[in-house]
Amino acid sequence: MISGGMGGMRQWGRSGLDSEQEGDRIYDHEVIVRLMQYVKPYWPKVLITFITILAYTGTIMAIPWFVQMIIGDYISNQDLSTPEILSGLDRLVAVYVVIAVIQYITNYTHLRIMAFVSQQILYSLRFDLFKHLQRMSMSFYDRNEVGSVMSRIQNDVQQLQEFVSIVIVTFGDILALAGIVGVMLYMDVGLALITLSVVPLLFVTLIIWQKFARQAFVRVRKTVASVNSGLQENISGVRVVQSMSREQTNIRRFGRANYDSLDANLQAGRFSAALIPSVEVLTALSLALVVYFGGIMVETPSDVGVLVAFALFIQRFFDPVRNLTMQYGQLQRAMVSGSRIFQLLDIKPDIRSKEGASKLVDFSGNVRFEGVGFHYRSGSEVLTDVNLNIDAGETVALVGPTGAGKTTIVSLMMRLYDATDGRILFDGKDIRDVDLESVSDFVSFVPQEPFLFSSSIEDNIRYNRKDIQRDQVVRAAELVGAHDFISNLDTGYDTHVSERGVNLSLGQRQLICFARALVAKPKVLILDEATANIDTPTEILIQRGLNELLRGRTAVIIAHRLSTIRSSDRIIVIDNGTIVETGKHEYLVDKGGLYSKLSNYS
Repeated sequence: MISGGMGGMRQWGRSGLDSEQEGDRIYDHEVIVRLMQYVKPYWPKVLITFITILAYTGTIMAIPWFVQMIIGDYISNQDLSTPEILSGLDRLVAVYVVIAVIQYITNYTHLRIMAFVSQQILYSLRFDLFKHLQRMSMSFYDRNEVGSVMSRIQNDVQQLQEFVSIVIVTFGDILALAGIVGVMLYMDVGLALITLSVVPLLFVTLIIWQKFARQAFVRVRKTVASVNSGLQENISGVRVVQSMSREQTNIRRFGRANYDSLDANLQAGRFSAALIPSVEVLTALSLALVVYFGGIMVETPSDVGVLVAFALFIQRFFDPVRNLTMQYGQLQRAMVSGSRIFQLLDIKPDIRSKEGASKLVDFSGNVRFEGVGFHYRSGSEVLTDVNLNIDAGETVALVGPTGAGKTTIVSLMMRLYDATDGRILFDGKDIRDVDLESVSDFVSFVPQEPFLFSSSIEDNIRYNRKDIQRDQVVRAAELVGAHDFISNLDTGYDTHVSERGVNLSLGQRQLICFARALVAKPKVLILDEATANIDTPTEILIQRGLNELLRGRTAVIIAHRLSTIRSSDRIIVIDNGTIVETGKHEYLVDKGGLYSKLSNYS
């Protein structure tokens, strides 16, 4: 069980997600195909949507045609003063109203279903992204800023969720365009060709526009990620910010990032805004052509009906064109967001159980390093030829200067990273051949910076062990000296821990982390500077339970305060990624080496 985050790890160069270049494709087939997998579970609803869109499109084409029939074939050729004609008009108006009602119902139905499906897809995408991120290796988080990752889960998923609606609406718009063109050609080929003569101008406009617009949309996504990253970093580190009076500097830096985002969004907005007036101009031009040439072509009363119908069809023709124009920009943004989301989902964890990995059963606690080397970045070795055998039940302390490689050694033991050279053995089994979950079942970790989740104290101690009962939680707290202060809280073990545990003292949070490690009954216990930030009275309290915590377990303790590890079975001194000394406290002090020098400062 791993009970907390890692601290003190060297970071790789930031060559992560946002350093990669997105393509400039308007249509990304792979994104579409993968997104359709999320649509697949809702195909019956999507089918209903398509059916209602068909009906809705039919009403769009029916109304102008119906008006043409009334004006051209009925009113123009009849005496409107007769009762029979008035009665016929009443029936036609009634049919017109029925068509309008059908149009309303079908439009409402498909919009409501689209909203449901798109929200379900949003839910599924975010859940899959979160599940994927929970399994990503530590190296991924070394390379990528939290704000950038959060931007993909929040902003990009939201943008891609809208894409589902775009696809369905686009289908309806294309269907409407095809139907309207067909009806116009059927009614009057010449007038239809005059009406459609402005369409090539629209395509030229779109080709020129998209050449510049995609770059703007890519920039929007990147600047949003930068803003999110700045927010996360400064909110998480607000104590340091305020203690060092760095507010103004951070405000200026965030202001620059926020201004870049503003500028990017304004630029994208200018591109989006430029399209709509272009379509309006083309609509007016098409209508003017129809009125001019259609007026010349009118010879009979029925031609008046055709002219009126064409005027209505032009409006209905350019409505979907206008929608498609707006959706064109949304499509570009969705393609960018989709490629960013699936790029993240395609990243494989560096650390994962290999196929056929065996479970770790009856692990005694023996850990052996054989020629282990490690680097976070090629050419910058952190560990070199580390050979170390830790017997079952032995307490070993790792000491050395900052950056010597102590935390890296325990990270490899927990398999947060894999050794780049050599191997690590648990009871003679290569850790890379062991199932990851079984490793965490036998290894517990207490970090220097205690991390608690926003849940009850009992849940924080139990953590991922649902089979552990309340009495076992209480017993673990008693053994590490946490029971008394927990009992004195208003709701005891049911007390809710605030975000980052701010309603508890640092020492209390650390005691809960100790209880969490103990209740898992690990075979190997790793303490990374676990008492470094605890006051002396609390440390004395912890030391009383530490013997119980270590009893019968293999323990690896990282400590700068050498007074806390004098009773260790063995002390390993590390410098520049190699083991330079090993032995008990008295022996190493008398030896006069690095440990002796370190002991003079502790």
